[in-house]
Amino acid sequence: MQAMPYRPAPLLSQSGLDLFDPVAAANFPQTILRYRNTRAAHSIGLETVSDADWVGYFGRFQPLPDNQPQPLALRYHGHQFRHYNPDLGDGRGFLFAQMYDDADRLLDLGTKGSGTTPYSRGGDGRLTLKGGVREVLATAMLEALGVPTSKSLSLIETGEALMRGDEPSPTRSSVLVRLSHSHIRFGTFERLAYLNDVATMRALVDFIRAHYYPDKANAAELFDAVVSNTARLAARWMAAGFVHGVLNTDNMNITGESFDYGPYRFLPRYQPDFTAAYFDHSGLYAYDRQPDAVLWNLGQLGRCLTLITEPEPLIASLNAFSDRYQSELEQAICARLGVIPTGNDAPLVAAFFKLAQELRFDGSFEGLIYDAMTGRFTTSPRAASYQGADFDSFKSLLNGYPRDRPERLPHPRLQQPDPETLLYEEIEAIWTQIAVEDDWSLFNAKLVAIDVWREALAL
Repeated sequence: MQAMPYRPAPLLSQSGLDLFDPVAAANFPQTILRYRNTRAAHSIGLETVSDADWVGYFGRFQPLPDNQPQPLALRYHGHQFRHYNPDLGDGRGFLFAQMYDDADRLLDLGTKGSGTTPYSRGGDGRLTLKGGVREVLATAMLEALGVPTSKSLSLIETGEALMRGDEPSPTRSSVLVRLSHSHIRFGTFERLAYLNDVATMRALVDFIRAHYYPDKANAAELFDAVVSNTARLAARWMAAGFVHGVLNTDNMNITGESFDYGPYRFLPRYQPDFTAAYFDHSGLYAYDRQPDAVLWNLGQLGRCLTLITEPEPLIASLNAFSDRYQSELEQAICARLGVIPTGNDAPLVAAFFKLAQELRFDGSFEGLIYDAMTGRFTTSPRAASYQGADFDSFKSLLNGYPRDRPERLPHPRLQQPDPETLLYEEIEAIWTQIAVEDDWSLFNAKLVAIDVWREALAL
């Protein structure tokens, strides 16, 4: 594989936009490299960096060559569980650098657990090692399943004992570096609307159009594209059986890419009301309510943009969300089932979800998708469950579709009886081995298995 050039592009720091504060990284007592994403590093020209220099960049945050001279904590507000909070911002992370990747996209290197900032709100600015492990696993699995997601570039253990109320403490600490297609959140716009800062909002829209949506002529066209990309993201979550957990406006960005994985879960079986966050008492961000949550968040972004453009085209874009989401969901489900969409795919998708809800055994969501994709209903370990009218209806519809890339099926991974999963119990077992024995073998093996799964699915 030919080495890619490193192409620094610290454009936000040079933009003159009043959106951030220079900050300093924490001085950690240790920097133990636990994970580096070689494939992601290759895409931005950092694959050949030595481990020692890697730790210097991503554990000590020495500036990358010709990049930002200092980390930047971004300012933003946000609706958290639909309550407005003006006291947000990067509280335990910052924008460390920007560069172009091998697809000529402008990417950000952002951190999590890198120390306190003016927006830490009394917190310690740190990330537990378990939280870092969970995010590395989440991003790898979501990428494998075709979800637009940030990528975990680096995880370094930092040698501090952290106190947390939601896990046994003291617990180990880490700093994560993620590679994202934009650090600019819906909450960035909410802050500017709150301040009635028309000039900065216009300049921010121009910056986003120039670097992320160059074919969009104005704020209304930009918003319309964000609506489409976010509808695609929500559909991909649903097709992956993924529950984000905390869909606040500060956890959504303008390129339609998923990021910031705290209390996430993958469905063990289809449960419309399944929640990932123990504190989501009302089920606001439950699995089946994620599209509605995304639409509500888009509404807040649209409201902000009325500061600089007429509301009518923004409302029209919001009204188009449901149809765009449904179209994206049909395409995403067809892709996961291994069939080519026909343009009349709503009956198949409805039959899939109806059957998925009927199958109540753990693992049924991914198991059903896997068996449908591989055509293994009769020989699957789950074969005894495939019976009844709902199954017959789904299978009949599925059999009427042309197969999508059947040449994938001989892949050795697709010859195995079970799909790759990332369920809660698996993550807990991986963490327990790390916490009790400092044994990273399960973690590393799982990442290898997920990468093989990604190659086999080729979504």
